[in-house]
Amino acid sequence: MLNRRHLRVKVLQSLYAFFQSGNTDLGAGEKELLFGIEKIYDLYLYQLALLAELHRQEERILADNRNKHLLSAEDLNPNTRFVENQALKIIAGHEALASKCKQRKIGWDNDLDIVRKLLAHIKQQHYYFTYMTQEETGFDQDRDFVVRLVKKDIVNFELLHSFYEENSIYWIDDWELVNVMLMKNIKGMDLAKGRGLLLMDLFKEDEDRVFARELFKRTILNRYELDSIISSKAQNWDLERIALMDIIIMKMALTEILKFSEIPLKVSFNEYIELSKMYSTPKSKGFVNGVLDKLVEEFVRDNKINKHVKGLSG
Repeated sequence: MLNRRHLRVKVLQSLYAFFQSGNTDLGAGEKELLFGIEKIYDLYLYQLALLAELHRQEERILADNRNKHLLSAEDLNPNTRFVENQALKIIAGHEALASKCKQRKIGWDNDLDIVRKLLAHIKQQHYYFTYMTQEETGFDQDRDFVVRLVKKDIVNFELLHSFYEENSIYWIDDWELVNVMLMKNIKGMDLAKGRGLLLMDLFKEDEDRVFARELFKRTILNRYELDSIISSKAQNWDLERIALMDIIIMKMALTEILKFSEIPLKVSFNEYIELSKMYSTPKSKGFVNGVLDKLVEEFVRDNKINKHVKGLSG
């Protein structure tokens, strides 16, 4: 589920919190990093469980309507396309998803009002009306409708934002990432190829977990040496005048370049240039890029890097 770029972002956020708080407990900081990463998976499961609960809520509505004393024509012959949506039925009946949610205590039983309001909102949308009345049916149409539902309404539903913000300080930062992965997950469903919902793992490989932990620890353990290295190329700049986020990005970049020999130099260099675009100010990102460029050039010249360097200047 998480690639190396996502993990670098989580390490950056955790290092920022660690340094800003003045924390000196490396073990506690590492636990906080791993906890924050685990919370991403909880949010992913919550979003899938929400889709399952929307399906169950519509089933309850249809059942309640059939039990009315005075039945309307719509009650007698309801449009069941939503509850017959094959993609939603797969998600709602997914045993592994239900098991993981139970294990991690994830569910919507105590917050069904949010589910009901979201479902009512969805039913007011033009794409919902189009889906419910279109003649062409099939799994592709069902799956595409669910993707549209996530992209248009779940992503933008304010009550949902408030719910997640109140339940975890981590989830606002992870919101966009999780929803992109959720839509990718749903788009990957293909009944014609016998492919239902394949639950994602948090880490692609065990090495990724090790990478995140080691990058976090080594950046902290080598912070004073890294301060000296950065100062040598930041002429006329006192480190205290440089934004903390910029300092951390440079320290992480140097840690990965100098300590992770298995990662090609060009990959490391380019990844932190991208991070500086995301998290540095427009004014400071040029400074960050310039310092890193000078240092990498010096490291290569002085043979200080024991890793693959082919193509760095390409």
